[in-house]
Amino acid sequence: MNSVILAIESSCDETSAAVVVSGKILSNVIATQKVHEKFGGVVPELASRAHQKNIIPVVQQALNEAGVRKDRLSAIAFTQGPGLLGSLLVGVTFAKGFALARGIPLVSVHHMKAHILSHFINDPKPAFPFLCLTVSGGHTQIVVVRDYLDMEVIGETLDDAVGEAFDKAAKLLGLPYPGGPMIDKHAQKGNAESFTFPKTKVPGLNFSFSGIKTAFLYFLRNNKTANANFIEENFDDICASIQHILVQMLLDKLKLAAKQTGINEIAIAGGVSANSELQISLQQLATKKGWNLYIPKIEYCTDNAAMIAMAAHFKFIKQRLADMDTPALPRMKF
Repeated sequence: MNSVILAIESSCDETSAAVVVSGKILSNVIATQKVHEKFGGVVPELASRAHQKNIIPVVQQALNEAGVRKDRLSAIAFTQGPGLLGSLLVGVTFAKGFALARGIPLVSVHHMKAHILSHFINDPKPAFPFLCLTVSGGHTQIVVVRDYLDMEVIGETLDDAVGEAFDKAAKLLGLPYPGGPMIDKHAQKGNAESFTFPKTKVPGLNFSFSGIKTAFLYFLRNNKTANANFIEENFDDICASIQHILVQMLLDKLKLAAKQTGINEIAIAGGVSANSELQISLQQLATKKGWNLYIPKIEYCTDNAAMIAMAAHFKFIKQRLADMDTPALPRMKF
């Protein structure tokens, strides 16, 4: 089915719009929010205000870059959840108003499923079935993907997401928000074997990162008591060591999932998939295990509307449409 879809992403602190025409992304505009940096994390009220300010110019830019007029649109898509309620509401209400004004249908999209489907924006594309490790600030999941709209979570975090663990460690080290990329930057100059941390033992394919956060807190506190300059003197090595254990915890479960399912098509998605050690370690593991590995381009790792557009494309083909009563769901189930 030939389709022209405008997609909106506003689940957290990026306002993004994209246009997809018959499965091909023609534009992907992202407005980031700098206002949260001084608070050390996303402030929901400030995020929703920034979305309200950004959404119209971002949508207009996406349409302009795609060379698409509003009267050509077949549908408008939006992130339904999960995410921050206020942020989601800006995108949901804008999409509904736009669809009502233009007389076109709505397509609601699950944010985490869209991360997975970002692998179909560019070549090479994974073959079905494949395993996808989705890792972000709010989620850590291993998903079996049998088809574009047929996915099953077979492992997930029981408490905190790995992205939260990265950001918490960064905050304890005095790094600015978002801290995960900063840890990655310093880790590349450090020795990952300098310090050791205990891996959290969880049965099956599930994860837990609350314990490692607590262990890291006490590690810093105890060493600073003995040496007030401990962090400054060992900064890069500390970053490398904490990053290494977090990556290894992810890989341990992914190896187990591949063994249990017999699936050798492996993908990663979500903001943490941009982490350099995770990518390098996965590439080495894929070579050793004979996996076909798929890593999205950096612009599709973090939150963006292109992935929402791609997910909407596949839903539109099946005519799985939303309506004006479709709510924003901050805790939307997979």
